[in-house]
Amino acid sequence: MALELRRAGFTDITILEQGDGVGGVWRVNTYPGAACDVPSPLYSISSNPNPDWSRRFAEQSDILAYLRDVAARHDLLRLVRFGVTVTTAEFDERTNRWSVCTADDEVIESDVLVTAVGQLSRPSLPNIPGRETFAGSAFHSAEWNHDLNLSGERVAVIGTGASAIQFVPEIAPEVGRLTLFQRSAPWILPKPDCVYGDWHHRVFRTVPATLRGERFLTWAIFEILTVALVDTKWRGALAGVLARRHLERQVSDPALRAALTPDYEPGCKRMLLSDEYYPTLTRSNVDLVIASIDRIEPDGVRTVDGTLHPADVIIYGTGFAATEFLAPMTVRGRDGTSLDDAWSDGAHAYLGITTAGFPNLFMLYGPNTNLGSGSIVHMLESQARHIAGLVGWLAEHPGCAIEVDAGVERRFNDRVQRKLSDSVWSLCSNWYRTVSGKITNNWPGTVTAYRRRTRRPSRRDYRITGRPTGPADTPLAPGAADSHRSR
Repeated sequence: MALELRRAGFTDITILEQGDGVGGVWRVNTYPGAACDVPSPLYSISSNPNPDWSRRFAEQSDILAYLRDVAARHDLLRLVRFGVTVTTAEFDERTNRWSVCTADDEVIESDVLVTAVGQLSRPSLPNIPGRETFAGSAFHSAEWNHDLNLSGERVAVIGTGASAIQFVPEIAPEVGRLTLFQRSAPWILPKPDCVYGDWHHRVFRTVPATLRGERFLTWAIFEILTVALVDTKWRGALAGVLARRHLERQVSDPALRAALTPDYEPGCKRMLLSDEYYPTLTRSNVDLVIASIDRIEPDGVRTVDGTLHPADVIIYGTGFAATEFLAPMTVRGRDGTSLDDAWSDGAHAYLGITTAGFPNLFMLYGPNTNLGSGSIVHMLESQARHIAGLVGWLAEHPGCAIEVDAGVERRFNDRVQRKLSDSVWSLCSNWYRTVSGKITNNWPGTVTAYRRRTRRPSRRDYRITGRPTGPADTPLAPGAADSHRSR
């Protein structure tokens, strides 16, 4: 966002970061085996290609180093205030400005507020009876306890999502016994990974078109997969065939293979990539438990069949509070309306970027902008460009406010929900849906379609409201930019 605003000529930018460094989830998630399931050439900023990725599917340390390098090369670190936790944000209709309050009781005023808190930033712990009674060590995978030596320990892992299939193969060889509790089996495809050697790096550097070519090929494959998930179900079924063959090749035991066969449509939950997960579950010191958990006791995990599974350590691979957008911040717009109230039936926003009644508030990775297939970086770039265009309009109308027309937002979201209701994501329980079943996370189309919709703001979709009585020449937002271009 900062890069795009600077490109548009805005310089007064402040980024408030709760952590002690840049990198977001790639700074926080340091569990063993943490890596991206999108190939690195596509999971990068288009204006900042990286010819030095160590492998096709970059690991956490590589991605974090890349993000730090981009921030340093573009002199963005001086824009960031680290260790700042935002608690509330309120829009003042008298001045058309936002007041942002921090946990340290500091109040920061801004013309524009951009939120970039992500969808997968708040770890979710399961509501299992007795969880607090466990006598051993317990932690979420996103809060990995690196001080704990797992060697020889009896480890219970709860959850079989994207994080678990990465860290389970890493820790299984060192633990005494690993018990994996599976609520539902994931669809897993082969991972076409490879190490980039010196010759790759030389070619990528001397012939940049090769790096762009791999990026384009990856993008095209994901676009086809996206169409399979939303529009052409037979292609999704084909992915299921490939996943079943992968399982059959790697697991010979019929009983274990049956337990690892998903009972829902391919793609309803995010399809995962791994060549190590299935072989790990065939190890002699690994047990797969498919019986439901009844409760947690001081000595381990008891399932509904009455069996107590002893454990010294419990690791929760149970995902994130993905549908609670912008939580735990309190955000109030016009007339003091709370965003929680506006989203009482599930989060919604025009293009996933802005919600009627909340002027000058723009979101990155907002409602219905997640992808079942593809690179979220591509989506973020589209959003940043669109937001920069809106900030440009505000620069033409100093001191005013801009918000999406309520009717435009409603019609847009009605279309999105209609299309989502026919998608594969509506066919099972997943983290894309609220308790009521509304899909608030995913975009029901290709990234190409989204980029076309967001390429430039349409004036008929937005309304600019009047000049306030207060001074117009004021600085802009934490996580945003000044409404006055640099001269």
